[in-house]
Amino acid sequence: MFALHLMLAMIVTLLLAINSFPTILYPTQLTYSSVVSRESVRIGFLLAALNDVEMLAADVGNAYLNATTKEKVYIITGPEFGPLEQGKVAIIVRALYGLKTSGDMWRSHFAGNLRDMGFTSSLGDPDVWFRAAEKEDKYEYYEYILVYVDDLLIISHQADSILHVLENHFKYRLKDVGPPKRYLGGTIEKINVDGMETWSLSAREYLEKAIPVVEERFGPLKQNNKIKTPLPTDYHPELDHSEFLNDEYIEVYQSYIGILRWAVKLGRIDLCHSFSLMARFMAAPRADHLTKLIGVFAYVKKHLQSRLVFYYRKRDWRNIAWLDHDWKEFYPDAHEALPANAPPPRGQALQMNMFCDASHATDLITRRSTTGIIIFIQGTPILWYSKRQNTIESSTFGSEFVALKIATEMVEGLRYRLRMMGVPIDGPVNTFCDNDSVVKNVTNPASTLTKKHNAIAYHKVRESVAAEVQRIAYEPGKYNVADVLTKILSVLLLLLSGPAPDESGGVKIIFCFLPLSGPLFKACCNRIFQ
Repeated sequence: MFALHLMLAMIVTLLLAINSFPTILYPTQLTYSSVVSRESVRIGFLLAALNDVEMLAADVGNAYLNATTKEKVYIITGPEFGPLEQGKVAIIVRALYGLKTSGDMWRSHFAGNLRDMGFTSSLGDPDVWFRAAEKEDKYEYYEYILVYVDDLLIISHQADSILHVLENHFKYRLKDVGPPKRYLGGTIEKINVDGMETWSLSAREYLEKAIPVVEERFGPLKQNNKIKTPLPTDYHPELDHSEFLNDEYIEVYQSYIGILRWAVKLGRIDLCHSFSLMARFMAAPRADHLTKLIGVFAYVKKHLQSRLVFYYRKRDWRNIAWLDHDWKEFYPDAHEALPANAPPPRGQALQMNMFCDASHATDLITRRSTTGIIIFIQGTPILWYSKRQNTIESSTFGSEFVALKIATEMVEGLRYRLRMMGVPIDGPVNTFCDNDSVVKNVTNPASTLTKKHNAIAYHKVRESVAAEVQRIAYEPGKYNVADVLTKILSVLLLLLSGPAPDESGGVKIIFCFLPLSGPLFKACCNRIFQ
């Protein structure tokens, strides 16, 4: 018996195909391997632009084979090993692709190397690694390595030196090294907006490859100037009574939902609500559901140039009439729970802005409402959410309160993530809601709740205001950018006071807050429509 290091996955495939099958004894230890979240990736791009540091991408070649395995796996060598070695027992000691624990073994191996380099795993996202750094001008910040299996994003003013250590000290074979052009299916570009150099993320190339897949099966997608929304504005898929799809087309439907799901992750916020509606019927879709889903792709084909821009300037909310009350008599122990083990904050403090909306009883069968939330850091959307509420509310007031409670919990989680990355936060979250009764209930200590079944949401939100986690103001519904996450709207109509059309007839919109004639600022989507 001898130990044989197999460095090529192709050899393993060949060996496993021979007549003498290997004996595999799976270990009982945990085999889960995490990856960096999409929210952390967006925060990383924003921090790179804000701190004016370099961002480099790299891919670790044959990543798993750098780690050893704890699995008890062996093979009986075949004729391809030559006559002297044929028929012997070969113990597999490398974390080969396909073995149950290889993902976990690779992550543990690479994590050990990053720790040796002085990086620390963030408790807010274990695949965000940070290390204190200082630029030539004495500006202090954290440099980051974001890890998605074997894909690396390095954010540092000395990113080349980090790559040098990985290549020369740890002997990794790095591929596709350079400024990111594509990441997890998204197209990355460096652009200039208002004299500000920053990054943008687009699902354009990903969707350009997906559209021919749809057209190959169902023919060319019809294009006309009337396609302004992903779905018809009055569409209710729960009322559909057409035939159920057979197994073949159920699989097609599910694959199309998967495509749209990833496009939403890549920044297509305008597709989020429509995707959420159609994804409810993945288990048993009907014929008209598939027809409408194909229509979503026709909308996508017409609006391929959409992009998300990492706009890192703060918003000026001094013209908003924020209410400041003494809450000590009502919530004497209210305070924001700050993690004691958070790293010391470095760099510029980030401003958080949130828009929240609810559409009451939109499901005409169950009468469940829909929650829509979008959270900005500086001028960049980082987190968006569109989902049916779990409870059935008897009024708009109740559904808006439930939505605001969900938003409060989400923003608390995001603040924790930022702090565990060493990012300072600039004051409370600026939250905007378009229900005046809800705003009065959560901003005025003397306001009482008459609907006791909303008491949990009522006290959760009020306590966060008392703890100065967030401050809440009223925003008219037509200016609430979260509206697009609760209703089927034309984003172009939502942004009526955006910039004028360009020469091609498209309307170029960038994530910014454009001043109106009134006291409020209008939130505009950070994307380009054509």
